[in-house]
Amino acid sequence: MGHGKMQPDGVRPIKVRYPAGPVEAVVEADALDAALEVDTVLVRGPLFGVVAQDAGEGPRWRVVIAVQDGFPQLARDGLNSLLWFRAKDEAKDTAERQALLAAVARLESERVDELTVLGTRYRVVRAEEYTGLGPDGIEQPRPSDYEPAVPNWDRGARDAHIDDGLVLDPDAPLTPLQAAERLALRDLGYAGGHFPDNVCEDSRRALATHPDVMLLPPVFRIVEQEEQGWKAGGGPHATAHDARKSLDFALTWLEPRRQGLIPWDCDDRTVDARAVATQGTDPAAEQLAAYAQAADRLRTERANQLEAGGTLYRICRARRLLRWGPDGPEGPRPSDTDGHPPSQIHPYLDEDGNVHYDDDNDET
Repeated sequence: MGHGKMQPDGVRPIKVRYPAGPVEAVVEADALDAALEVDTVLVRGPLFGVVAQDAGEGPRWRVVIAVQDGFPQLARDGLNSLLWFRAKDEAKDTAERQALLAAVARLESERVDELTVLGTRYRVVRAEEYTGLGPDGIEQPRPSDYEPAVPNWDRGARDAHIDDGLVLDPDAPLTPLQAAERLALRDLGYAGGHFPDNVCEDSRRALATHPDVMLLPPVFRIVEQEEQGWKAGGGPHATAHDARKSLDFALTWLEPRRQGLIPWDCDDRTVDARAVATQGTDPAAEQLAAYAQAADRLRTERANQLEAGGTLYRICRARRLLRWGPDGPEGPRPSDTDGHPPSQIHPYLDEDGNVHYDDDNDET
């Protein structure tokens, strides 16, 4: 279907390939089953990250800050840190460090969504997070989604990091279901009275300026059922297991403190529902035991849905859609909001690589 040349409407042609082996064929079958079950696509809102492109890499971009932040400024802060540590630890000479620190200075005082440093383009990008809704509610992990052979329940360990090593290539061939999903979602946008006018206007404009889309790997969230639907709790995870592990922590450590069953000033992570439930027979101990039993289901059954403390929890499989135009991925829109302004994040680093902390006293 061509060689990646733009069509008159600015959309890149899609190259379709057969699934590469039996594993990918199973993934395709799962995707087809999921598509047949979906009645509605629920759009949660934008996520932000940072991509980079070295000279000669076009049209490919590589993700350097995972597309998982709820505000553009969080992604800018991530780029600030990336460049600051590169200046501190990797700069080959003073000139290279000066270039990196000049970029850091801009990020400390301006809402910069694109800059070039030492020949590399960096861009803050925007993706829509969405998920499917069917007869059984919001989509759960699919059978073909990654699961560790031996689950690691160490709270400090992760199966994977979101977007780790991800390269965005708009010309990469797609399987039939991947191509179908991309085509089906090209016109996804905000409309109707639920959204402010400026949000809808930016959404309509993006359909023209970035008419193509790229689908990023799925992420997994904990959601809680409410009367009006589902509410997200916590951030995204790269695997369903990491989401279960986060829910395990919420049920055994966080919720008992929120409910007053364990004092907040007890910050010892070993003091949780499992440990305390065995120490008494009062109503508080019974509630703690119920939380512990629900969390145990996550470990013994790899459960994706359970009830605890009167709340129904589910592990949700979410997708991310990145709009794409002639110059690559879409950046933040004027209607996107920030939680805080740009600011200095790290101590002052001079051009010789010396770090100066606030309490430094250089006077003699």
